[in-house]
Amino acid sequence: MFKKTILSIVLTFQIFVNTAKALVEEPNYNFTFDKFEVFNPGKELSDIKKTYPNLKLINKSGSTELYEVDIIHQRYKFPLYFQIKDQKVIDYFARLPNYFIHDTFHQSLINRFGKQNKFYNKNSTSFYLWTNANGNIVTYSGACTITCFPIFVHVISNKDQTLLKESLIEKFKKNQL
Repeated sequence: MFKKTILSIVLTFQIFVNTAKALVEEPNYNFTFDKFEVFNPGKELSDIKKTYPNLKLINKSGSTELYEVDIIHQRYKFPLYFQIKDQKVIDYFARLPNYFIHDTFHQSLINRFGKQNKFYNKNSTSFYLWTNANGNIVTYSGACTITCFPIFVHVISNKDQTLLKESLIEKFKKNQL
């Protein structure tokens, strides 16, 4: 009797719980940083319009234009803002959904650009800075409460230091937008 009970328990586990063949993926997450490639500094506005025809012009000041576009990926929809000067991208700022997974997104940045050059943490909010990520400065922010989630990513060229004063982060800090 005891052998039959043990055998039935073992067979039940073999049938219903077979972890050797289980593939566990994070739910709703296969977003890749490649989605932002078209917005990298130096890219042409005409190329962006081919991929994202529904751009919204937010502000125009001299030869600088600020656009907003909704990035849509599966069930995700979030805003990305980018500046254009002389028909080329200066920088972009993406407000990432808080249901993205911080660890996965941060690791994808590390895999792409190497370990960040600077790190700052205050009140469970962290800022990561890559100063030479393929010729760009990448700023990423994430926060933790019960779980950790990304807040934003910002990319600007590190070749022209005068553009840093006109970056979207600086404009957001000064409430110029």
